[in-house]
Amino acid sequence: MLSFSPSIDDAVTRIAPDFRALSILVENARVTEPGIGPAQLQAACQEVQHSLPAWAQAHIDAWHEVYKAFGAKPKRTPCSADALLKRVLRDGAISPIDPVVDLYNAISIRYALPVGGENLSAYCGQPRLTVARGDEPFDVIKAGLPVTEYPQAGEVIWRDDTGVTCRRWNWRQGVRTRLSAENEKMWFILESLSPMPPEALYNAGEALTNGLAAMMPQASITMLPCGNFAE
Repeated sequence: MLSFSPSIDDAVTRIAPDFRALSILVENARVTEPGIGPAQLQAACQEVQHSLPAWAQAHIDAWHEVYKAFGAKPKRTPCSADALLKRVLRDGAISPIDPVVDLYNAISIRYALPVGGENLSAYCGQPRLTVARGDEPFDVIKAGLPVTEYPQAGEVIWRDDTGVTCRRWNWRQGVRTRLSAENEKMWFILESLSPMPPEALYNAGEALTNGLAAMMPQASITMLPCGNFAE
């Protein structure tokens, strides 16, 4: 088992004291049932056309307020769950991308929940949720070419020892640690705020781990809570 401990800086806790998350580590991740991800994605897109959890909109609204608190504009750069839901409700579906990505997107859609997935083998050090200085490199692709960008000072970011892995908390993931079904070490983070009940967050975590176990039966999967789970 890897020595693995994602951390949340105090500066982030001051922005969102009710933030809580589930961290899921997957080792020996060899996908043998790739059809599970696209099937889950299609089912999730169909389900949310008819109903969403009663707390879903309040949860998205809470993310809007957190984004505003660190200077982001949620209408321009929404949290990942908001962006996915808007696409599904507008278009009726989203196209499959990758079996593992499809699976965690399905969980995000069903639970109105930001979910990130990373190739842990590409990480340098441990994941850290922190407030940016503004000089941390963030790698993207523009017009087919690699480009390095930088976050705004004060922006909430996920990072490792090399640089930013996800900007504006969960808005946009970088290229360096991008996840695919070919990776053998994976890390997922399911991120919630207080309008989402803790039991719903655990249900989402179990849905993801069950899907991963079915997709890659030989994998070792560990789920741990982080953040504020105090009642």
